Amino acid sequence: MSSFHQTSEAVQKRTNARYWIVVMLFIVTSFNYGDRATLSIAGSAMAKDIGLDPVGMGYIFSAFSWAYVIGQIPGGWLLDRFGSKRVYFWSIFLWSLFTLLQGFVDLFSGYTIVMALFMLRFMVGLAEAPSFPGNSRIVAAWFPAQERGTAVAIFNSAQYFATVIFAPIMGWLTSAVGWAHVFWFMGGLGIILSLIWLKVIHDPSDHPGVNQAEREYMEQGGALINMDQKSEKQNVSFRDKRFQIKQLLQSRMMIGIYIGQYCINALTYFFITWFPVYLVQARGMSILKAGFVASVPALCGFIGGVLGGVISDWLMRKTGSLNIARKTPIVLGMLLSTSMVICNYVETDWVVVLFMATAFFGKGIGALGWAVMADTAPKEISGLSGGLFNMFGNASGIITPVAIGYIIASTGSYNGALVYVGIHAFVAVLSYLVLVDNIKRIELKTR
Repeated sequence: MSSFHQTSEAVQKRTNARYWIVVMLFIVTSFNYGDRATLSIAGSAMAKDIGLDPVGMGYIFSAFSWAYVIGQIPGGWLLDRFGSKRVYFWSIFLWSLFTLLQGFVDLFSGYTIVMALFMLRFMVGLAEAPSFPGNSRIVAAWFPAQERGTAVAIFNSAQYFATVIFAPIMGWLTSAVGWAHVFWFMGGLGIILSLIWLKVIHDPSDHPGVNQAEREYMEQGGALINMDQKSEKQNVSFRDKRFQIKQLLQSRMMIGIYIGQYCINALTYFFITWFPVYLVQARGMSILKAGFVASVPALCGFIGGVLGGVISDWLMRKTGSLNIARKTPIVLGMLLSTSMVICNYVETDWVVVLFMATAFFGKGIGALGWAVMADTAPKEISGLSGGLFNMFGNASGIITPVAIGYIIASTGSYNGALVYVGIHAFVAVLSYLVLVDNIKRIELKTR
C-alpha cells in the first residue's frame, strides 16, 4: 500500500492553480477599468448638472491620471517592500471606497462640487496606482515565459471586458435612476471584491492548491516563485535604489518600451474617457444607446487582447525569440488601430462603429506592454520597474483627455481628436521597430 502511494505521488499530475490566479486578476482588473470608466458613462448627465464645458470635463477626466502617475513609483516600492497580496488588497478597497463616494458629490454646490469630484477622482487614481505593477509581479511569480504572454493578455483584456459588461449597466443606471447610482453600484461591488481577494490570492510557495510538480514547472520556465519571500528581501539604500532606476532610464530598450506604452495608452484613454461622449455629442446618440454601442468595440478589443497573447506565446514556442513573439502582435495591432481616423470621413453610425471596433481590436492585439515588462524587469525591483513603466505609460492619461478637450473646444469638432489619437498608434509602431532592440531581462549593476 505504501509502495502504491509512493508510485502515485511520483506520477502525480501537475496542478494548475496558476490559472485561477489569472482569473482573479482578470476579475479585479475588470473592476479596475469599470471604476475608471464610471465618469465617461455618467459624464454627459453630470456635465449638465454641474455645468462643465469640454475643457473642464477634460481636466476632471485627467484627475485620475495625475494621481495614477504620481503613485506609480511609491506603489511599486510598496509592492516590493510588503508583497503583492497585502498592497493590492488595500488598493482594491480604497479605489472602490473613493468610487462609491463620488455618488455623493451632489451634496456640495457650485465650485465645490467640481473640486470634490476632482479630488475623489484623484484619490481613485492614487489608490489604483499599484494595480498593474501588482498584476505584472504576480504574473512574473506564477507563470513561465512560454505562458506569460497569454496570462498578461488575459488580465489586460479585462479593460475591454469591463466596458462590454459595465457600460450597458452604467448607461441604464444613468438613464433610469440617475448618475449617482453608477458610483454606488461599482464602489460597493469593489469593496466586496477586496475581501474575496484576501481569500483567493497566495504566493506560489504557500498556495494550498499548488503541488510540487506545478512549482517546478513554473520555476524551470523562469517564474520568480519566491519573489515575496521575506527571507530573500534585502534592504537597499535610497542611493542604490536611485542608481537602479538610473540604469533603467539609460537603457535604449526601456526608453523605447516607455514611449510605446505612452502611445498605446493614449488609445486606451480615448476609449475610456471621450469615446462615449463622442458617440453622444458627435454622433447624436442617447446616453443609453452610447452605453450599448461602446460595448461593441470593447468586445472586439477583448477578443483582440486575448488573441494577441495567444499569438505571442505561439510565436515564442515556435521561434524561441522574444523579439518576434512580442513585437509582431504589437506592430500589427497598432497599424490596425490607425483605422479610427477613417471615422472622420463617414456618416453612417454602423460604419463608424465598424472602424472603431477595428481600431479597438488592433489595440487589443498590440497591448502586450506588460508582457514585455514581465520579460525585462530586473528581478530585484520588479515592482518598482513596473511602476516606472506604468508612470510613463499613464502620463498619456493626463495629457490625452485634456488635449482632446482643447482640440474639441478650439475646432468645434472631434476630427482633430481622432487624428491626434491615430498618430499615437503610428508612433508606437516606430518605437518598437526603431528604439527597442533585443528584448531581454535587465541585469542590474552594483556600484
